[in-house]
Amino acid sequence: MAKAYSYDFREKVMQALALDGLKKSEVSQLFHISRNTIDLWLKRKAATGDVQAKQRQAVSPRQKITDWEKFRAFAKEHESKTQVEMAALWESDISDRTISRALAKLGWTRKKRRTGIANAMRPNGQRS
Repeated sequence: MAKAYSYDFREKVMQALALDGLKKSEVSQLFHISRNTIDLWLKRKAATGDVQAKQRQAVSPRQKITDWEKFRAFAKEHESKTQVEMAALWESDISDRTISRALAKLGWTRKKRRTGIANAMRPNGQRS
């Protein structure tokens, strides 16, 4: 999301409109902002008495898995199942992607085999 213009800049724009008597189109060209932005600031000043930007509130995602010890035991019990099967078995309605993120948070991988496949070629004892 774009960063808001500073309060200082907004005040300069409003001062150019009110005290200097410039038109909106002249101010928009002078400060390189759109007329719509100036109109929005004027509306805000009429409504609140100031051109201060609205404060944004950070939204944190809601965690679907909250009891991590319970999930760790669940994952240990169902480690041979796929993530889709684990999502179907979990007590609440969650997706396989949520299971994937939770397993990654625990440090588990999606690999089923813990070791690689042994090399099928064996030396025959003959030298070339």
